[in-house]
Amino acid sequence: MSPVLAGVLQLLALMAALALAYVPLGNYMARVYSSTTHWRVEKWVYKGIGANPDAEMRWPAYLRGVLAFSLIGVLFLYALQRLQGVLSGSLGFASIEAEQAFNTAVSFVTNTNWQSYYGEQAMGHVVQTAGLAVQNFVSAAVGIAVAVALVRGFARSRTGELGNFWADLVRGVTRVLVPIAAVAAVVLAACGVIQNFSGIHGVGQFMGGSQEWNGGAVASQEAIKELGTNGGGYFNANSAHPFENPTPFTNLLEIFLILLIPFSLTRTFGVMVGSVKQGYAILATMATIWLGFTALMMWTEFAHHGPALDLAGGATEGKEIRFGIGASSIFAVATTLTSTGAVDSFHSSFTGLSGGITMLGMMLGEIAPGGVGSGLYGMLVMAVIAVFIAGLMVGRTPEYLGKKIGTREIKFTACYILVTPALVLTFTAAAMALPTPGNSMTNSGAHGFSEILYAYTSAANNNGSAFAGLNADTQWFNTTLGITMLLGRFLSMVFVLALAGSLAQQKPVPVTTGTLRTDKPLFTGLLVGAVLIITGLTYFPALALGPLAEGLA
Repeated sequence: MSPVLAGVLQLLALMAALALAYVPLGNYMARVYSSTTHWRVEKWVYKGIGANPDAEMRWPAYLRGVLAFSLIGVLFLYALQRLQGVLSGSLGFASIEAEQAFNTAVSFVTNTNWQSYYGEQAMGHVVQTAGLAVQNFVSAAVGIAVAVALVRGFARSRTGELGNFWADLVRGVTRVLVPIAAVAAVVLAACGVIQNFSGIHGVGQFMGGSQEWNGGAVASQEAIKELGTNGGGYFNANSAHPFENPTPFTNLLEIFLILLIPFSLTRTFGVMVGSVKQGYAILATMATIWLGFTALMMWTEFAHHGPALDLAGGATEGKEIRFGIGASSIFAVATTLTSTGAVDSFHSSFTGLSGGITMLGMMLGEIAPGGVGSGLYGMLVMAVIAVFIAGLMVGRTPEYLGKKIGTREIKFTACYILVTPALVLTFTAAAMALPTPGNSMTNSGAHGFSEILYAYTSAANNNGSAFAGLNADTQWFNTTLGITMLLGRFLSMVFVLALAGSLAQQKPVPVTTGTLRTDKPLFTGLLVGAVLIITGLTYFPALALGPLAEGLA
């Protein structure tokens, strides 16, 4: 079987699995976030934190809940890392330095999971399980909660209430993430992913030197790492490591987990707003971009340039042979079009144009299908922009799902789409202009610039993957990337929740013959065009200096 055919067949199998899960999971999540009952374990949690899960919140209160919970998470994870050296079960590893502890705490709380450290050489079992793994669950649940709040903004009328953050957070963990992750962890462990709390073991001589490996609760963390679109690896090699991802089957399963909730949330959206066709329109937009990027990635990776690539049988540098070019391409697109950041190959080793595709996927805002929750609310913001553009074309007040899109709503959406480009371009320019940050680049020229552009793009969009040639464990990068992750995550949520509150206060607008049908293919095409054009106009100059210059050289 040719490598191209193998890649296509894996893509088809993945699409079939996602299609089978779409309706039942989407409907189930709609029931979860519409339920008025509470499980016993959930009541214990509410009692422990002193929250009333039945109290409705307006958007400022909902936002305060998001920020307060996330702040506590940052402080706890920072303290846990700083105290690692005196905690039992830490494999003898020292406490984490202040700048790196700040960066890592912010990274996992913001669902970015950027890692400027070697996992197997820095973090013991306590930090990995009690700190990082816990944040993999709750940071993902926060993203889903904010998305559900925006959906309620469209679904509700004449009220500013968006639900209860604490109820949405707890239900996301107990009813969605934990059950699916538990099943996935068992499957991964059965397929060879390790799951233990063993210490550090020597494995003898290897290529003239000794080698040591430590165990860990890897299968359980791997499952939620992919399901929650987190991405932080137990080992530095991430999902290219055989302890995390041993076979082609586990590789395809991990891609499935990455895409499962983001795609299914479009069904949840359609059910909650009372029109599954609206959910299908958003799904079609996401799927069109995802399939287009996957096809483009596979083409640029399989297209051989020069005798070296011909002799190697393809662009195999930085890729696991047990997965191949096709599966690596599918994984790379899935992880950068979502906020996952996990890798089964190293994006810095991709061809120049392929590296640009991974960056462009993040620059779109990771909305095809995007991170858990963040992909849906990001695409709905773009849908608001698309109907506004359509309204300008015909001279009519734009409407979406029965809500008028006025000056207030456009201000919130404009601020949302400007946050990440401002962070990416400002910090990239500063890093290139200052003398010290440039010393972290392994490569010079266009590829070196791409290393830094990729880092800030990844941080601002809460992705977490990297062009691995960049040494990011410096005071400059630990600090600035941490700030970028914080602002990229929470400033965006401010504008999303403000938009949700504004929409929920409106009374519904009756549908007329002049209303733009947003459940038709025409709107899907308009939305795809708006996403690509807005991103292209924003980032093209930077891409031209980096991956495009390298790819066309």
